[in-house]
Amino acid sequence: MQILVEKGLAPAKGFDLLIYPVLRKTVLGKLVDSSIAAYAEQEGFQGGLSEWLCVPILNGHTSDKIAFLGVGEKRGLEEDSYRKLGGQLAKRIRESKAKKVAIAWDGVASIAVPARDAMRAFVEGMELGSYVFHAYHPEQQEKHRKAAVKSITFFSDVTSIITAMQRGQEDAQALISGVHLCRDLVNTPSMDMAPQHMADAADEVARLSKQIKIRHLDKARMEKLGMGAALSVAQGSLHEPKGVHLIYTPTGKVKRKVAIVGKAVTFDSGGLSLKPADGMTTMKMDMAGGATVLGLFRALAENNVNVEVHGIFLAVENMPSGNAYRPGDVVKAMDGTTIEILNTDAEGRVTLADALSYAKTFQPDVMIDLATLTGACVSALGEEIAGIMGTDRKLIEKLTGFGKQTGEPLWELPLFPSYEEHVKSKIAHLKNTGARGQAGAIAGGMFLKRFVGTIPWVHLDIAGPAYAERETRPDSPVGGTGFGVRLLMRYLQSL
Repeated sequence: MQILVEKGLAPAKGFDLLIYPVLRKTVLGKLVDSSIAAYAEQEGFQGGLSEWLCVPILNGHTSDKIAFLGVGEKRGLEEDSYRKLGGQLAKRIRESKAKKVAIAWDGVASIAVPARDAMRAFVEGMELGSYVFHAYHPEQQEKHRKAAVKSITFFSDVTSIITAMQRGQEDAQALISGVHLCRDLVNTPSMDMAPQHMADAADEVARLSKQIKIRHLDKARMEKLGMGAALSVAQGSLHEPKGVHLIYTPTGKVKRKVAIVGKAVTFDSGGLSLKPADGMTTMKMDMAGGATVLGLFRALAENNVNVEVHGIFLAVENMPSGNAYRPGDVVKAMDGTTIEILNTDAEGRVTLADALSYAKTFQPDVMIDLATLTGACVSALGEEIAGIMGTDRKLIEKLTGFGKQTGEPLWELPLFPSYEEHVKSKIAHLKNTGARGQAGAIAGGMFLKRFVGTIPWVHLDIAGPAYAERETRPDSPVGGTGFGVRLLMRYLQSL
């Protein structure tokens, strides 16, 4: 859809739908004709959060329909409120079948939230709420294309607000492509998203900007580097592992070097520790951490940050076969750490052992990993909140704060020192499972901590929010959510 910003209190004729976002108990007679205001009052519209009323107009007004979108109470508004409202509005516009939409924005342009931030979040919500994945259903794809809104024009009569709105809209548009790429990758069936497909997607991202370079790690290179852990997970599959190392170099002086590492298990059957059938149905999403890395770099191609960013993932498929790794095996990671395999379905941390060890060799100032790591995190925090653990207090607090702004909530789980015992092996340095029935998400974090050394590090367990099995937010349809792209971009911009 085309998104425009124009000057004026009300649009000229030619729009199918004119929308007024209004605070609770706003006097509508100040915005519209008294008869329309009276009708809204008769219908009981009060401006409560996400409340909606659409009124057909028959007297040659500036639009065919006028609608009111409730914003709720002023004191309850925050940046993410605008994102949710944008997602809600996208659905309402689709229901109205409008093609050209106008929004009178002045009433909510800078209430509680700076105008630029409010506009960015609102546009993000509309774009994210409009997302569909119909790659395998061409009829639905065509139907959606025909029904899509052509343009949305925001109107304001305040010059400073118009400038802020334009910048906010540009901010959102420069980010959305990255989130949508991440969603597309996660939603694609594993038959079309094997390790080689992820490497191909990385090549496409690298071609978007001269500031992005790519290094590929094929099986031979991984063997030479000593990545015995990741290779052991991959050995049961017909698909060879593919490592990807993306490097974003800023145009200005490099202030910091940040490594973002993603788990990229393109399908997780559980290996020989086979999952039940129901446990496999969504396992195409087990590469969501790697997809987030690719989505972030897609966004970096359109956003300049003064940070050197390394995006790393080792794409593997975890399958049972005569050549699969076994419970009881001991494998060696790139840094020499030996790992006793007690459950082949705890494979994500085994692949990340090598990915983190590899990232550490570039001596970044900060390391962040994202992984659909544990069902235990979903049990603890549910499907909407990611777990955050790490070794740097300021980094944890920063990311948690940015997550609140971007609508990607994080909750800290403690890396309690004595819990290191949970992942100690009697015959190797580590085992890939924790204490039975106890602190499974923390055990995963403790395992990964071994491979980062003294570098400030944070682990995000995104097993819950990376994939929506039901719609919990209006800006997040069922399927891949793109969780983490906006969060990490906000963090990099803050540096």
